[in-house]
Parts: sequence; structure tokens; C-alpha cells
Amino acid sequence: MRVAGKGLARAKELYEERGQRAKELRVEGRKVLGYVCLFAPPEIMHAAGVLPYRLRGDPREPITSAHTYVEPLGCPYVRNLFDQDLKGRNAFLDGIVMSHSCDMVQRVYGIWTYNNKPPFQYFVNVPHTLVPWSREFYKRELGFFREKMEQFAGNQVAEIKLKESIRLYNRSRALIRELYELRKLDPPLISGTEVLEVLVAGMGIPVEEFIDLLGEVIEEVKARDGGPERRAARLLVYGSVCDDTTFVRLVEGSGANVVTDDTCIGTRSFRHDVPETADPLDGLVDTYFDDFMCPRTDRGTDIDRFQYILDLAREYNANGVIMYIYAFCDPHKFDAPDVRRYLEQAGLPVLIIDDDYTMTNLAAIRTRVQAFAEMLR
Repeated sequence: MRVAGKGLARAKELYEERGQRAKELRVEGRKVLGYVCLFAPPEIMHAAGVLPYRLRGDPREPITSAHTYVEPLGCPYVRNLFDQDLKGRNAFLDGIVMSHSCDMVQRVYGIWTYNNKPPFQYFVNVPHTLVPWSREFYKRELGFFREKMEQFAGNQVAEIKLKESIRLYNRSRALIRELYELRKLDPPLISGTEVLEVLVAGMGIPVEEFIDLLGEVIEEVKARDGGPERRAARLLVYGSVCDDTTFVRLVEGSGANVVTDDTCIGTRSFRHDVPETADPLDGLVDTYFDDFMCPRTDRGTDIDRFQYILDLAREYNANGVIMYIYAFCDPHKFDAPDVRRYLEQAGLPVLIIDDDYTMTNLAAIRTRVQAFAEMLR
């Protein structure tokens, strides 16, 4: 089913419907798997004929049910995902796939599967160090995942199918990069809020439909007479998962243009294509293990770990960085002091925002963002 309206209107509707398209496809007979992190590559699920559906939280809804099972001193985003599942929000899924993106996800996976008992469950182990044997370990894990997908879907994930899925996802990455090019203009032709709606919309629909959606959005935005109002503050938003527009909308309503990001859903997911290798698993390892710049992976020196953020800010002419980090997010929290020091030493102002993935402290956050944007004038 195609959603009526132009590209941006379609994206907004898909963003707000929260899984409606996936529910329709499941009624039509397609299996749908919820996943939390790209370390379980959606290309493998797609090649098996399964719809990969990236799980979303809902910061508008307080965590209630999950408190019974998970201690509060843990990532509020992951707890929110679990809470959504406990409340039946994911009843349309045929199962879940998680990976060792962080210790909290690993811990919650056991609690989640024990209590909710999804029809299908799988966990992808991921090493933390970039050494040759780690690559081999992760490649073997992807091989196991591939076999499990074949058993679950009843379809063979032949190399030709996996390579075709990789090409489709690479096409979507290329289109997202093209969309992001329109943010380099001053003022940008598209707002950060609109971009995030497009990206989140793509998390819950088949990649083929996402490619069509991206084409429509790009065509529509390029035809605009004007985009967001020009602001002196051009910001890069750094952090983990940002799957809700509330924060970005707040920033853009506080006197700034959000022109790029370094997040799991944003540039980390599409900066690099999956190379077309003889064994497609090698290409997936290259992209999701070597090139995916998640702080949960040890990359050695500060230059190896943080220089790409500085390069990204310069590429988009950002003159400030907001580090938007969830409470108890260990990977980003441990890196935060070093990231801030590295960027500030290079002359890039940094504001750190700690959030608990709720709507309770927006006024305080707005005050700090407004002051930061004022400083950049």
C-alpha cells in the first residue's frame, strides 16, 4: 500500500503510524522480525524474505511495566523498548533479533525472551576489538545468523539473494547521502526534523519502498523555493539512538539549524556502502564491524576514534556540537569526556545534554540549547 501524498507527507505519516505498514505486510503473509541494532544486518533478514523492523521506543509513554523486571539504573531507551513489548505494542512481530551492541541490550535480551517468549528469538554476538580474529568471529556469527534465518523463513539465503539485498540497501544509502547533501546548503533545504522523520519511516517498511520514498522526498525538497530559516548556529547532533523527533525539533525551535548527525540511525548507518565481495559476509563484516563508528568498539587512539566526527562537522560547516546522550548509556558516557576534549581542542564548541528518554525535562533542555545557540551567533 502506498501512502497518499508527496514524499515528506508520506514520511511523516509512516513515522506517526508506528509500524502500520509492517502490520499490513504481516497480514498479507510476510514474516516480520523486530531488531534493535544494525550489528544484526537487515540485509540477511531481507534476503530470507523477512521484513526487518527496527524497534522503536516511545518517550511520550512512561515506563511502567518494565520496572518489574529491569532495574532503573540502566539505559532508559532499552528499558522503554522492553516496556513497549510488555504492553503488547509489538504483538504483530514474529520474533526479535538482538546483538551485543552494549551490555544493557545483552542483559535485557535474556529478561525479554524469558518473560515475553517471542515466537522467534536470536542473539548475535559481536566482539569489541578490531583485530583479525575478531573479524573471523563476527563473520562466523553472521553465518550462524544466516542459517537461522533460513530455518525461520523456510527460504535459502543463497549468495545471489544476499548480494541483491546488499545492492538494494546500498541504493538506499546512496539516496540518503544525496538527501544529506541538501543539508550542506546555508540555509539547508531540509530540516533535521524532516530528515529524522524520513529515516525512522524507513525503519519499518521494505527497503524497496524506502528507496521509492527517498526518491520522492529528494525530488520534492530540490523543487522547494526555500527550506528552514537560516540560523547562525549550524549544529551536529552526536549520540546513540535518536528515533523520536522531539529533541531535534526542540533544537531547531531554539535558534539553530541541525545540519548533520553522528547517531546510530543517522550517518553511522549509511556513510559506507557494503562492498560487493566474493563472499557477501565479508562485505557485511567490513561495514558493520570495521566501518560502523559505534563507541562500543575499541578503536585505539583518539584520532582513530574521534577524528571522523570533526571531519563530519567540517563537511557540513557545523559550528557547534550537541552531545545528546541517554542516562546510563555506558558506551557514549565513557567516550563523552574524550570526545568533548578532542572537539573543543579543534575549536568546535560542545554542549552535553543528558536525557532520560522522557518528556519531563524539555524546559530545562530548551534553556540550555537556546543559550548555546546564542553563544554561536
